[in-house]
Amino acid sequence: MLQDHITIKNRHQDFITKICETETVYALKDEKGYATSYSNDLEYEDGEPVQIICFWSDAARAKSCVEREWNHYEVSPIPLNEFLENWCLGMNIDGLIVGTNFDSKLFGYEAEPLELVLDIIEELKTEEKFLNLKKFESIDDLKNQIREVLED
Repeated sequence: MLQDHITIKNRHQDFITKICETETVYALKDEKGYATSYSNDLEYEDGEPVQIICFWSDAARAKSCVEREWNHYEVSPIPLNEFLENWCLGMNIDGLIVGTNFDSKLFGYEAEPLELVLDIIEELKTEEKFLNLKKFESIDDLKNQIREVLED
């Protein structure tokens, strides 16, 4: 079990590194929406598991999950700035969790959307990468606003 946890954590770190490098995140999409799963660990107040929207760091990894209940989905690229500004912030508002680099058995890392944004910003700064945001002045502005939300 510990090995699985380490593998999942390593895949999550690979997710962050790769999406910062390529500035692209991948999802699976069909005519009804995006591929979702349910948390193994987190529940809403009514006892139902928290819903997860799954994302991958590369198209091949996403495509490897196009089977069983996701067999009619197609890989859909999302620019990193859109992922941060629209997806993660919206998922936080909607009470959803981000799933990163899930495997074909639907095991992957579950991340709080705002915490993930902060981790991605940290990686972008480490790599000295600039990201053009539309809703924020800079990644520092985004980081500061998220920190304010998390402190409330």
